[in-house]
Amino acid sequence: MGQCRAPEDQPTRGPDPHRVQPGRTPHPPLRYSFRVSQPAELPLKRTPLHGAHLRAGARMVPFGGWDMPVQYAGVKAEHDAVRSRAGVFDVSHMGEFRVTGEGALAFLQSVTTNDVSKLRPGRAHYNWLPGVAGGLVDDIYVYMVREGEYLLVVNASNVAKDWAHLQAHAAGFDVQLSDESDRWSLLAVQGPLAENLLQPHVSVNLAEKKKNAFFPARLFGFDVMLARTGYTGEDGFEVFVDASEAETVWDKLLAIGITPAGLGARDTLRLEAGLPLYGHEFSDTIHPLSSSYTWVVKDKAHVGREHIDLAPPHRLIGLRLERVPVREGYPVKVGGQVVGHVTSGTSSPTLGHPIALALVDAAHAGADVFEVEVRGKDHSATRMELPFYKR
Repeated sequence: MGQCRAPEDQPTRGPDPHRVQPGRTPHPPLRYSFRVSQPAELPLKRTPLHGAHLRAGARMVPFGGWDMPVQYAGVKAEHDAVRSRAGVFDVSHMGEFRVTGEGALAFLQSVTTNDVSKLRPGRAHYNWLPGVAGGLVDDIYVYMVREGEYLLVVNASNVAKDWAHLQAHAAGFDVQLSDESDRWSLLAVQGPLAENLLQPHVSVNLAEKKKNAFFPARLFGFDVMLARTGYTGEDGFEVFVDASEAETVWDKLLAIGITPAGLGARDTLRLEAGLPLYGHEFSDTIHPLSSSYTWVVKDKAHVGREHIDLAPPHRLIGLRLERVPVREGYPVKVGGQVVGHVTSGTSSPTLGHPIALALVDAAHAGADVFEVEVRGKDHSATRMELPFYKR
């Protein structure tokens, strides 16, 4: 899941994300691929860190029904901080479900594509919730707490949908489901210096914790759960902390030199790392094996298996452009013929040129040169192997 994937909401118009609020210093133009939107009739929800974001000068935007920080000092500065040192993201809008009972493993095996039986207490993995009619309900992370107990982290905009889906398939299993989304705040500390900066303030030896480890610890004197997971292409830890203690922990992270980073940088980081975003590269209508994530599907029976087994009609590819950044929905062509569309695009701060992910007809996925139509004009694009960036 690599967390904080995009919302599935439609691109309705919300407040202008480029508008500078009174008393605020103007920021450089935003660069991100996700949609900023909200249902007009619903008030925005706030994470427990909302006040801390305002104090830090964050620009807040509607995102999947939440009022979220898209940037503080600027997307590039925050992106560079994560690539070179460490940044922290508020991803408390994500949902958390606890699955317990003697039938917990059998239930999760039936509703996911990856092999949950391979997990051991204190380990986690990326997984999919396949739909009954094809596509994905969501992409998620599964954390094993102990025998018969798991924690699922799901996308913010999919919480209600995922909950209904899991409830609908729980019949016949000795399993209890609880929605703990309001209990937790989730902070993602990401970057090459994440371990070194956190270690003096943590009660466990972080160097002993491998990727996808999940473990209890004391951080700044608070009881937390830590996971060596993330969604930026860098090393790091995600911090599960009680919602009532989140602001204090956030402030302490900033005080030790970790840079606050918003959703804009999170998006450019994940796109450089070639990581999919739900609602863009994955959805309930896109065959998930259009991506290169074939390893997420194991040889077992599960919901929607008959659809997963079908050959995907499209392929997800990486594109490099020289000057013109592209966005979701722009047509992708081969020899003037439309063969697909851009799913995500940005100007890469690390690489110094525009990059994009595109979903194209499988028959044309092997082409080396494409064109992307931008405002009626075609621009040459070269296919690149994913990820664009690898540390």
